[in-house]
Amino acid sequence: MTDIQTLEKSAAETIAHLHRLKQEIKKVIVGQDDIIDQMLITFLAQGHALFEGVPGLAKTLMIRSLSEAIDLKFRRIQFTPDLMPSDIIGTEILEEDHTTGKRIFKFNQGPIFANIILADEINRTSPKTQSALLEAMQEFEVTYAGTTYPLEQPFFILATQNPIEQSGTFPLPEAQLDRFLMYIKVAYPTAEEERHILEKTTGKKGDTIHKVIDRNKIIDAQKLVREVHISSDLIDWVSRLVRSTRPQQGNTFVDEWVRWGAGPRAGQAMILTAKARAILQGNFSVTQNDIQQVAYPVLRHRILMNFKAEAERVSADSITQHLLQHVSLPKTL
Repeated sequence: MTDIQTLEKSAAETIAHLHRLKQEIKKVIVGQDDIIDQMLITFLAQGHALFEGVPGLAKTLMIRSLSEAIDLKFRRIQFTPDLMPSDIIGTEILEEDHTTGKRIFKFNQGPIFANIILADEINRTSPKTQSALLEAMQEFEVTYAGTTYPLEQPFFILATQNPIEQSGTFPLPEAQLDRFLMYIKVAYPTAEEERHILEKTTGKKGDTIHKVIDRNKIIDAQKLVREVHISSDLIDWVSRLVRSTRPQQGNTFVDEWVRWGAGPRAGQAMILTAKARAILQGNFSVTQNDIQQVAYPVLRHRILMNFKAEAERVSADSITQHLLQHVSLPKTL
């Protein structure tokens, strides 16, 4: 069997596993196909996702359903105003060796030492506690009292937050927002979906989710994403899209509404998530549509709007839509 045939076989097996994973999640989640896809894309691309939506839209249920379908360690952290960094990372405790009588400090690991972390209502805690996640999200390790502890792979943080305008919340700093690969907005269900939700959740006990994929298969899938082909023309297009989000680049629409544009990490995120989406769609090559679909959740938290835009309710999604329509496509596509 040639290397290409081996790769194709591996891709086919991975796609089949991912399809079963999605079907297990959909046993309890009605609709929200795009949201489920974006969550899985983030996982495959080895990133972290931030979900935003009003209470009651099944953000937490969706994440818990993912954890139940994957054979990995899962921890939920409920963020509250009095939560401390040590409640996330862990702390040292004094223990006595009964054999020698000596007392030593032992690091007691916190809930961050799991594979899938649900950071529920992350914007309800202080910036100091929010920042405790930064090193873990970027470096996949935790440092405490001068000692660095690596985190087991795969490592995936799924954070939820209610809209910022609600009272008692702390907006996430831009530096931490940038650590999230995708910013996923959860909308209200359609009328038919809402009727189905009411029918499904007020009757007899629902379906049971089974574990259909393990740690090794997830790691293999994440490695496979890196093998997905993307043409140099599409890489060039991604670069121009990201650079066009920045003021003073010759785009008057952006100059009018944007204070700061996206950095290079946005381009990396767009390519990786487009590759992951291609795999999820059963393809092994990135298309223009893949990039267009991931552009919104990749850019919406990386474009900082000015005061005029906030007053006129012009959002980062409006900038992305404008750029997708006006930044010229590669001539060969």
